[in-house]
Amino acid sequence: MENNVVSTHWADINADKIIRERKRFLGEDKECFVCASGITPSGTVHIGNFREIISVELVVRALKDKGEKVKFIYSWDNYDVFRKVPANMPNREMLEKYLRFPITSVPDPRGKEKSYARANEVELESILPEVGVFPQYIYQAEKYKNSDYAKDIRIALENSERIRKILDAHRTEPLEKKWMPVSVFCSKCTRDTTEVEAWNNEWGISYSCSSCENRETVDLRTASFVKLPWRIDWPMRWAYEKVDFEPAGKDHHSEGGSFDTAKNIAKEIYNHEPPVTFQYDFLSIKGRGGKISSSSGEVISLRDVLEVYEPEIVRYMFAGTRPNTEFAISFDLDVIKIYEDYDKCERIYFGKEVINDKKADKEKRIYELSQVGAVPSEMPCQIPFRHLCNLLQIHSGDIDALLQIEEFSKLSEAQKKKVSVRAQCAWRWITNFAPEDFRFSLKSATDPVITVDENSAKILRALALEVKKLETHTETSLAEAIYKIAQDNGADPKDIFKLVYTVLIGREKGPRLAGFIMTAGKNKILPLLERY
Repeated sequence: MENNVVSTHWADINADKIIRERKRFLGEDKECFVCASGITPSGTVHIGNFREIISVELVVRALKDKGEKVKFIYSWDNYDVFRKVPANMPNREMLEKYLRFPITSVPDPRGKEKSYARANEVELESILPEVGVFPQYIYQAEKYKNSDYAKDIRIALENSERIRKILDAHRTEPLEKKWMPVSVFCSKCTRDTTEVEAWNNEWGISYSCSSCENRETVDLRTASFVKLPWRIDWPMRWAYEKVDFEPAGKDHHSEGGSFDTAKNIAKEIYNHEPPVTFQYDFLSIKGRGGKISSSSGEVISLRDVLEVYEPEIVRYMFAGTRPNTEFAISFDLDVIKIYEDYDKCERIYFGKEVINDKKADKEKRIYELSQVGAVPSEMPCQIPFRHLCNLLQIHSGDIDALLQIEEFSKLSEAQKKKVSVRAQCAWRWITNFAPEDFRFSLKSATDPVITVDENSAKILRALALEVKKLETHTETSLAEAIYKIAQDNGADPKDIFKLVYTVLIGREKGPRLAGFIMTAGKNKILPLLERY
């Protein structure tokens, strides 16, 4: 997008807001904007979590398009407590032994990574580049274990009563009198079943553990197992990382939620102007309502979505939807429409389809933000998803065979590679998710012949004659020929369709018949008709 173009896309609007507000608070000479996201790797990182990541990345791109320097950080809150074993995890009994441990101290149940936390981190980190997302990762366990936040923990302890008031303002029950703004993992048993008993007004805190009865006094500057609770940790890190922008889900943005308290703690305790933010809504999976939950194990990950959607189309779904709008990730027939919508957006961008200027500007910006890398210099080859699904089923999912047909013979290797990516998505969708009545398999000449009456056989022979001269037909002329065959034989066209579908694919319904025959070609259709 040109720097002087005014965009009404939500990412650009938020980028403008960040520039305006942060420079107002922090000065016009601000050189780099810090945009943040993060999560606790307590289970599979699901597509709902990805909404925050991609929302930040889209704003990061918008800032860069405006000529700004940006730092995109992603925090793994891997020093949080392991509270529950997700239902989709193997070796559940083993994992249950590590409840109340920091997540980074829990073994990987699959035995591949150094910890449970790292296994969940690697899964996301390995897939994000496929959708063009490249944050700088921060691992909070390392930061805490290195005592990088020692000064900030002491600031919280020095302001304990002020923090208490901020938190109590949004609680139905006030915090206990002995409450302190710090938590400890026991140095002996590793659990968080501890109580902080005293602070010496400098660097020493004393705690006891109810699990193993350990008691000790430790120095914040060297202890590797002391941390801040979430509601204090979050605003502390805003100040530490100088965060300018971070969105949050509507649960955090609810009145009195963690964002409300974090804003006040950031300002009053850590002297940091809270970041610009917006609220994003939850996602659901089509056919299953409600919020997706990592702890339940009922999750759809980004990798799962990429099984069905090309990377650009994954980005398109989020770039084309305002973050505060709830929407569903579809695995049903809506998949076809989403591909069609993206293809239309692409045609508009390259001027191959004309709509009014205001809508065109919106679609063009969505297209730009949907690209994993740079926008293509010319319009890519488009193969409609529905057509591709028909071709794949005709060729039994053999993508190499598909690319050999005349329709694709003149494509460049780069174009064939792009078609292959879409074909892989289409075949996985057909195999795993398409409705049963959408699927078909073209019969073989070695399959048993079905029993038909003489008039039906006559109709099939007449159609075979038209297929013999298929190269002279268009889809329209072949459709007209099929209707004429019905008329000449006193048959209802619907009955002819039912008959031909049964002969070709063993079902009473299928794709549009003339188009299907044209797509399948003479060599595949004629042997099936000539048997009658």
